[in-house]
Amino acid sequence: MSLDRLIENIIQKQNPTVAGLDPKLSYIPDYIKAECFAKYGNTLDGAAAALFAFNKGLIDALHTIVPAVKPQCAYYEMYGWQGMKALHDTVAYARAKGMFVVTDGKRNDIGTTMEAYAAAHLGTVEVQGERLAPFAGDALTVNGYLGADGILPLLDICDKEDKGIFVLVKTSNPSSGQLQDLKLEAGETVYETMGSMCEAWGADHMGRYGYSAVGAVVGATYPQQLKELREKLPHTFFLVPGYGAQGGGADDVAPGFDGRGLGALINSSRGIMCAWQKHGFAQEDYAKAAAEEALRMRGQLTDRIGKIG
Repeated sequence: MSLDRLIENIIQKQNPTVAGLDPKLSYIPDYIKAECFAKYGNTLDGAAAALFAFNKGLIDALHTIVPAVKPQCAYYEMYGWQGMKALHDTVAYARAKGMFVVTDGKRNDIGTTMEAYAAAHLGTVEVQGERLAPFAGDALTVNGYLGADGILPLLDICDKEDKGIFVLVKTSNPSSGQLQDLKLEAGETVYETMGSMCEAWGADHMGRYGYSAVGAVVGATYPQQLKELREKLPHTFFLVPGYGAQGGGADDVAPGFDGRGLGALINSSRGIMCAWQKHGFAQEDYAKAAAEEALRMRGQLTDRIGKIG
């Protein structure tokens, strides 16, 4: 089961974090952009080449420290098909370095359309009798607010291809409570109900460490809800955005972990990618700055939660 591989990587590196690869051109050192635009011109090809070169440097510096990366599809889609090729190449490069890849697409549809999303990002497609993997991520973020029709088509691929999903439950954005905090007739909030559905969807897709292939996205910016959901969803692994740039810290995310230091994967995107800008590193040392920030984040978390085992 895919999340078993994630958990084993977390234990091996003693690091429950994921580096978000959400690159903008403004995050990328000038020397990388200059090289790529000199080769391809001021084009989408040049922009995409810069994204991938930037990502490669980050992955090279982080793969021995951080167990996973999380590329957000939107930052690649904005550069057209060339950007999507950069996404494909980033996923392939990270996996070749032994990193677990969570593709952050927040896909949301039903039936055969959701099967198509699943095939694209997690599975394979048939081309003239050959089975080919379009993007080959290890897990995909999905929006479950269409109900089971949008989730069940994914689970067969999760089983066949050894993949996982993370369902939006309690997101980190300030306005999430406008819908997710509403109370239903049964007395539970919308987000609690979605969390319970994740537990139910994952019941027949359990891994070796007590967590299923169906994870949940729960924001660091709502630590009390994170604590409540950890208690209510013992078999659901959490992907936790909102650390660092969005305001969440080690104390905020600690309630998302179980007694073994497992159960949560804490995301930092800008904090790691832009560490060279924030801390005044030379642009040629952007990857070194990212690695130092990743080590600092790991230290903060493990000081708070203890040894992961």
